[in-house]
Amino acid sequence: MELQDALSWRYAVKKYKEAPVADDKIRRILEATNLSASSVGIQPYRVIVIKDKALRAELGAGSFNTQITDASHLLVFAAYTNIDQGMIDDLMTRTAAIRSIPVEQLADFKKMLESFLLTRTAEENFQWTSRQAYIGLGTALIAAAAEQVDSTPMEGFDSAQVDRILGLTEKGLRSVVLLSLGYRDEEQDWLASLKKVRLPVDEFAPQVG
Repeated sequence: MELQDALSWRYAVKKYKEAPVADDKIRRILEATNLSASSVGIQPYRVIVIKDKALRAELGAGSFNTQITDASHLLVFAAYTNIDQGMIDDLMTRTAAIRSIPVEQLADFKKMLESFLLTRTAEENFQWTSRQAYIGLGTALIAAAAEQVDSTPMEGFDSAQVDRILGLTEKGLRSVVLLSLGYRDEEQDWLASLKKVRLPVDEFAPQVG
């Protein structure tokens, strides 16, 4: 399926079938998400993959989003609540290893990151890391559509509850958005047969120069 067709096909699924998504498809979606655009390449968020239905039911308790439990998999996008020296040092070590260069060669880059990230408040950094997580979410949505896997992005959940159950706070993380993955139940989902409503491209993206 061509990318434009895949994006036209996808929508935020309301009802899922009892059908699992194959592990290889999940893996490719995660690999694509890992390749997502990331400011300075630091990837200041993590994607937690949850297949166990009982755990997903616990995470979604009290939420109006039944897709949390009903889908095949749940991805939890969790952003770091702050950026510290260790994260920058890890990025330098990884960059040097992957690009086969001395870590000392990255001294100016490291200094720039320190002046940019370590001088801000934790809340400022969390707002930044959260936006980075949403960039990853966008990539995951596109990757899922390319795999013909249905998805639903969700904000209507108890973040504190999810953080507590998954032990995210102790890891310096906070859940910011969820993504369910599975297969649409066309007979039960009222949205499945409706056409997608979008602005004309020229109105959505006017050319000004």
